[in-house]
Amino acid sequence: MLWSSLVMLAACSEPAAAPAAPEVSSEVAPKPPQQRTSTGRRLVAIGDLHGDPLAALATLQLAGIADEEGNWVGGDTVFVQTGDTTDRGPDSAGVIDLLRVLQDQAPQFGGEVHLLLGNHEVMNLQGDWRYVSPEDVAGFGGQANRALAFSKRGEYGRFLSKLPLVVKVDDTIFVHGGVTPEFAALGIDGINTRARQHYFDRQGPGGDAILGDTGPIWYRGYINDPEEQSCATLDRALEALGAKRMVVGHTTRRDGIVQARCGGRVTVIDIGISAHYGAHIGAWESINGDARAIMPSGPSDLPDPI
Repeated sequence: MLWSSLVMLAACSEPAAAPAAPEVSSEVAPKPPQQRTSTGRRLVAIGDLHGDPLAALATLQLAGIADEEGNWVGGDTVFVQTGDTTDRGPDSAGVIDLLRVLQDQAPQFGGEVHLLLGNHEVMNLQGDWRYVSPEDVAGFGGQANRALAFSKRGEYGRFLSKLPLVVKVDDTIFVHGGVTPEFAALGIDGINTRARQHYFDRQGPGGDAILGDTGPIWYRGYINDPEEQSCATLDRALEALGAKRMVVGHTTRRDGIVQARCGGRVTVIDIGISAHYGAHIGAWESINGDARAIMPSGPSDLPDPI
């Protein structure tokens, strides 16, 4: 794999020092919580990375989350990645490994890393390889090895199957595609519990709707539909989830710009980070509810919901 050797070196190296960091063991990666409070800490999110560890690392460096070797430098930052780490690019495993290192290291400094599933991780768990690149397959040593790695008993299958679809931090919902009122009625725990039961299902006519077109990993209505329609639907979902804002990936902004809609009540952060989409690096950041886009040209203020 193109990135694995560097990631393994980073995993074995000592994380960069941080002042006044609490001593927290990271021998076992923390189970992803479903609802968290940032307590005034910096909150950062990045969108789809699609098998491109080089672009992923550049984005993490820009956001002040990782150093050039892939080690955590985010201090007590709460960091969320909204899924689609796999496919299209040459090294899905390299992206996942990079994020796993950060998830392991962050608690040593009071930070948190929350990794979500997108539709492409679920597709891989279900054996749908339509968007897997030949380089990615070769990095595993062939199709059989890659299939095993993403199976229930494989390294990546086991890891990904523990991740949620949705996490709430303060008054913000993070999800890959979007949570509609139908699924918001289940609550965050209900969504994640139901989804985990179907991660390895071969989807078809009998597949569970929570992983279907209108489910949290596929839904695009909040970004593609006219605002007069989508904002009303969004408001019902946010009310059911007890939140003010939703941050999503999935629907790529080909201009590389983080886009807010509905007065800041929804923001899409899939800006085409991977080289497949143009290597448009950038991140979303919020401190005490004040959001901005972090771009190579500098920060840009984003609207905040009232």
